[in-house]
Amino acid sequence: MKQTPIHEGHNSDLLEMIPAGTRRVIEVGCSSGALARAFKQAGDAHWVGVEIDPAYAEVAEQHCDYLEVENIEHCDSDFYWKYADRDCWVFGDCLEHLQDPWQVLSNIRAVIPRDGTVVACIPNAQHWSLVIKQALGAFFYEDSGLLDRTHLRWFSRLTMTQLFESQGFKITTLKPRIFDEPARETFLPSIHHIAQTAGVDPETVLRDSLPLQYVLCANPA
Repeated sequence: MKQTPIHEGHNSDLLEMIPAGTRRVIEVGCSSGALARAFKQAGDAHWVGVEIDPAYAEVAEQHCDYLEVENIEHCDSDFYWKYADRDCWVFGDCLEHLQDPWQVLSNIRAVIPRDGTVVACIPNAQHWSLVIKQALGAFFYEDSGLLDRTHLRWFSRLTMTQLFESQGFKITTLKPRIFDEPARETFLPSIHHIAQTAGVDPETVLRDSLPLQYVLCANPA
């Protein structure tokens, strides 16, 4: 199956999530290396990129200090111990593409320094548009976006928190990425009604249906 199309832009919210003073970064699913380029423009850091697509890796190589062409899910413990010095692991719209993101996070937890961080951007499976599409049975896969056909896992705010906590991390910052989507105002009352009928707090459900993605920072618990 084709990978998500390569992109030259970087996620500014994810960039801001990387702690100040970070000097040793490893980014899984680095695509074009755009995030490495942006981060290194602001300061000195050693950036390792991990990319499954060799063609994408060739592009990213110009921005990363070192490039691994690997499927992170095929990497053994030697790979993780090789990067036990990394103070930040980055997953920009990557964890949802993995068969077992729980195991990958567990592998990182075994080697990451006590003051290390994992930062990630994860699509929101509770986004209002997906709620409506599921209700209509119009759940058609696409080349990119929330219904990217290469997405294997789906997370809401609650379940992405559970993902990290179950593997020994504590999410210290969780930021919703909400964009201008005028069409949602038509459908939010319906989502409010569903939540109310189900006996859960409709305001919480509405709040959680707005973000397209979340960016987060997690530390070893």
